[in-house]
Amino acid sequence: MATRATEHSKVVTPAEWLAARRDLLKKEKEFSRLRDEISRQRREMPWEKVEKAYTFDGPRGKETLADLFGDRSQLIVYHFMLGPGWAEGCPSCSFISDHIDGSVVHLAARDVRLAVISRAPLTEIEAFKKRMGWRFHWVSSNGGDFNYDYQVSMTKEELEKGEVYYNYSTQKFPSEERPGTSVFYKDAAGNIFHTYSSYARGLDILIGAYNWLDLTPKGRDEEGLKHGMAWVRHHDKYGEGYQVDAKSEYVQPAKTKASGSTGDCCEHH
Repeated sequence: MATRATEHSKVVTPAEWLAARRDLLKKEKEFSRLRDEISRQRREMPWEKVEKAYTFDGPRGKETLADLFGDRSQLIVYHFMLGPGWAEGCPSCSFISDHIDGSVVHLAARDVRLAVISRAPLTEIEAFKKRMGWRFHWVSSNGGDFNYDYQVSMTKEELEKGEVYYNYSTQKFPSEERPGTSVFYKDAAGNIFHTYSSYARGLDILIGAYNWLDLTPKGRDEEGLKHGMAWVRHHDKYGEGYQVDAKSEYVQPAKTKASGSTGDCCEHH
């Protein structure tokens, strides 16, 4: 459902349209060159060695951070917002994750393993993963420091202050979990290095559907929405009754009635 009507742009002759398209193409090429330059600078960022031994619960048992690389030297982690006891995962993270499975085989061909990590217990991850029909590798960091160290879970101190350290600054955030992606490299000696992390709008580049929408007359059609991604649903929730509330804000998914205290928000710090 559209959130606003689209007015016709100026209608011109084919020759005038071609001239306007060529003008825009110049800017698009400038943008592409700038993006290539930013990517180059990203690759030249200094690294930090990962000294802490992180352990995760995976479908086949305990896995270390080194195990997540498989037989590749590069690892991309998507930090998926699924906290302990949540009834379902974050809709926006699910939107991003709908783009992952088709990329995995191509990334592997370029020496990259992609893994998804959440703080929910593995049983809760597996249940939601089955519902969504995803196949990518998804592990639980429950009970460990990983999510806190990489800015994607709320600590007790942050809960008490009402502010979190996220995207390299202190700010308010409407959930105990936060989205992000982190990149790691493992050398021949087995040393692991953290090379990059990105959060918030830095994740836009991962959403293929946004890039398609940006080509259309209506674009993302998010103007006027209090929460830009308020239109996004889990892919099994779009239907005839689909509507967008322009005034709605982000709301953390509800917790199940059966969720207990084990692994609840901020238990680790």
